[in-house]
Amino acid sequence: MKNIIFAFLGLLLFSPGAVAQLKAVPYTDGNQKLKGLQIAPKKAGKMKPGILILPAWKGIDTHSKQSAEKLSKMGYYAFVADIYGEGNYPTTTQEAGKLSSFYKSNIADYQRRIQLALDQLVKAGANPDNIVVIGYCFGGTGALEAARAGMKIQGVVSFHGGLGRDTARANNPITAKILVLHGADDPYVPATEIAAFQQEMRDTKADWEMIYYSNSVHAFTEPEAGNDNSKGEEYKEKAAKHSWERMSSFLKEILK
Repeated sequence: MKNIIFAFLGLLLFSPGAVAQLKAVPYTDGNQKLKGLQIAPKKAGKMKPGILILPAWKGIDTHSKQSAEKLSKMGYYAFVADIYGEGNYPTTTQEAGKLSSFYKSNIADYQRRIQLALDQLVKAGANPDNIVVIGYCFGGTGALEAARAGMKIQGVVSFHGGLGRDTARANNPITAKILVLHGADDPYVPATEIAAFQQEMRDTKADWEMIYYSNSVHAFTEPEAGNDNSKGEEYKEKAAKHSWERMSSFLKEILK
């Protein structure tokens, strides 16, 4: 009887339909230890599409983990990047603001951490010619930086991310397709920043799309943002649902 039970459990664990789970993946940037999360697709396609997820300013969180799990069920390899590294994870909004500001001011460091995570996604099994980078808030800024750096990706998706860049930086052609999903009333992204971003897209001859969600401020996909938009951050179920649907169709459009 025991043998039958063990055999049945083995079939559940190792059958093609078994539920994929997030797995911690250690990697490094020089002496800095990093620990991302990877998950295989529930059912892998022949072209092995992959999604790199860049978390919001507090680092790997529940929302980024849930996104990876949802993408796995949709047939994608997914990897959640660790931007800050072990020993540097913020526990307060003040710490998160300080750390994210460092990387936004030191773009080469941010881009390097993104590339290292991208390498891990490929090591996990994703096709290097079939990858999209998505990001939330601070991570949305990072997704755009991946495109600006000319990384080997098909596209990027920025959910309520910052759009700004140092005007002293050179504008290089952008080949990755750009999708920006933005709260129409986001107080953290001024009109001047939006206008400059849109001009950048024109100057770099990017293939880009920007969608606004009405009555939505910052962090509209983040359940932990609460429901008080007077703080400038608020979860909006409708906007979260519609933006995920648009991202899903975008992935189908550009990934093989």
